[in-house]
Amino acid sequence: MHGTNALAEADRMMTVCNSCRYCEGLCAVFPAMEKRRIFADGDLDYLANLCHGCGACYYDCQFSPPHEFNVDVPRTFARVRAESYARYAWPGALSSLFARNGRAVSIAAAVSMILFLAGFALFDGRSFLSSHEGAGAFYVLMPHVAMAWLFGAAFVGALAALWVGLAKFWRYTDERSKMPVTAGLLLQAARDAARLRYLDGGGSGCMNEGERPDDRRVLFHHFTFYGFLLCFAATCVATLYHYGLGREAPYAWDSLPVLLGSVGGVGLVFGAGGLLVAKLRRTPELQEQETRSMDLVFVAMLMLTGGSGLTLLVFRATPAMGPLLAIHLGAVLALFVTMPYGKFVHGLFRFAALVRYAGEAATPGEAGSS
Repeated sequence: MHGTNALAEADRMMTVCNSCRYCEGLCAVFPAMEKRRIFADGDLDYLANLCHGCGACYYDCQFSPPHEFNVDVPRTFARVRAESYARYAWPGALSSLFARNGRAVSIAAAVSMILFLAGFALFDGRSFLSSHEGAGAFYVLMPHVAMAWLFGAAFVGALAALWVGLAKFWRYTDERSKMPVTAGLLLQAARDAARLRYLDGGGSGCMNEGERPDDRRVLFHHFTFYGFLLCFAATCVATLYHYGLGREAPYAWDSLPVLLGSVGGVGLVFGAGGLLVAKLRRTPELQEQETRSMDLVFVAMLMLTGGSGLTLLVFRATPAMGPLLAIHLGAVLALFVTMPYGKFVHGLFRFAALVRYAGEAATPGEAGSS
């Protein structure tokens, strides 16, 4: 017996796939599946998060719809993944946010922006719509200490929730094997994640709009991921500038924080925009409609964060700085607050699944759940 209908359906499909094994060369899911004879809930959560959704198995499978066996791995695993995010969420009382993620994130973003707009206007209405230049210009509208405490608390809270959720996922999917995590496994998983090794359909490419493969989703994922990392690096460098060198934002165009943030922001907008279009065009048979809004709102939030930051950079010395700063800070705060209860979680769970797969691949025989 399984905890949900999606897990039961995933078990049925993996049993069919295990008797066929035609798709074993497409990605990591099927070699990992072959190490098992029975599939506990934790095994299915692991396999679903190991799946990158390339869609190749759907078109290669002789049992995919309209066959009576109705094997649709991408769609079923998408549903299992979404359920796993909620299952391991912390605190558990907030797990229901995954079911209405699109609405929750939209409300959080709107409320955050409105509060910043109203707060800036009430704090100093004249300064809100005035031009400000030079070091410390941003802090005319909001003191640095208040900004640092607010976003520091939101970020630390998000990290704590993500870490506990990741730990719960690892424990539940490792109830039998008790695999030790080594530096070698982490390095291998990092290599696989950094180049999206299993989003290539076994080498031919990712399926998105029918049977013709291409590498666009891989490209857009790379722009999004590395753009996000560059934006985070820009924030870290700016923190060092402020506390280590006593230099206050906004910084010059040729400064390291601005250069990193500019390149990262462009990557976020281009990558997330491409993923948004790809998601809208994706073949219905390859996506789960119940999780579609969570996917769309996540990339839309990344686009909003990157786009609002770039717009603020361009118009920071004009009277538009106040409203643009409020919009950007509202977007960033909403992203932090909702991060543990949306699609961002998939990156952590998938990395954990890659670590487990690296360990299993190095161990001959069946996995511990057989």
